[in-house]
Amino acid sequence: MQSFDHLMTTRPHNIRQVLISDLHLSLEEPALVQAFLALLDDCLALPQIERLYILGDWFEVWLGDDVYLSLPIEERETHWLTPLIAKLKRLRVKGCAILFMHGNRDFLLDRGFLNLFGGELIDEPYLLQVGKQSYRLEHGDALCSDDKKYQWFRKVMRHRLTKWYLLNKSLEKRLAIADNIRAKSKLNNRTKDAFIMDVNEQSVAYAVKNNDALLHGHTHRPNVHQTTNNKTRYVLGDWRLIDKDTRKPKVSAVIGAVVHADNDTEFELVEFQFLQR
Repeated sequence: MQSFDHLMTTRPHNIRQVLISDLHLSLEEPALVQAFLALLDDCLALPQIERLYILGDWFEVWLGDDVYLSLPIEERETHWLTPLIAKLKRLRVKGCAILFMHGNRDFLLDRGFLNLFGGELIDEPYLLQVGKQSYRLEHGDALCSDDKKYQWFRKVMRHRLTKWYLLNKSLEKRLAIADNIRAKSKLNNRTKDAFIMDVNEQSVAYAVKNNDALLHGHTHRPNVHQTTNNKTRYVLGDWRLIDKDTRKPKVSAVIGAVVHADNDTEFELVEFQFLQR
């Protein structure tokens, strides 16, 4: 695994696409927000960048686009999301497409928010061509099929009628529902075996049977695996706050990069780090 800084300093012209997942951004973790802004600065400095993929759980919780869109202009000016939107807009004007896929934390995020900076909503699975190879992109939670209760919950929550029901509730009620779901999830996860919260190998093999590789996040277990049907599975990492109790916490994440070099195109997992100043 290479460092993203190394690619930035020695191969900036070769990086065409950047893929990230599981940032879990929130007002309560400003270091993660600053790290994302730093990554956007890096992307703005890449002369040939074409696409930025965000494969779900961009935010710790998303209660609906209207939470931001309904704010008065003066409140938007000081909101923590506004600098992100401004920088994403600059990246889009530069010519870089910004593609977002729902995760289990932000499935209520919609085109209203994405339109603020020219982002695009993509469905899972999404097929990405890397050279001559076909990559299947997912958030990753659908692959954790051993967790039957979660899969049932996921199916209910992703249904269009459930989304309609939630978005027609007041913000206070949506917040209470989200807090209740997160509390139950934490409680349930304490009693689950670790393997249940990871991907199921049969589900992985079935998902990638018509592709060369699979790329996902969600599990917070970054690595490169060989599947049972001899395909490659790449796992993006969550954005981790290291030394959070110190004056200068560090953020580390395993992200993906599509790199062009010597008439060839390849995918790499790279490490991105940000030290808060």
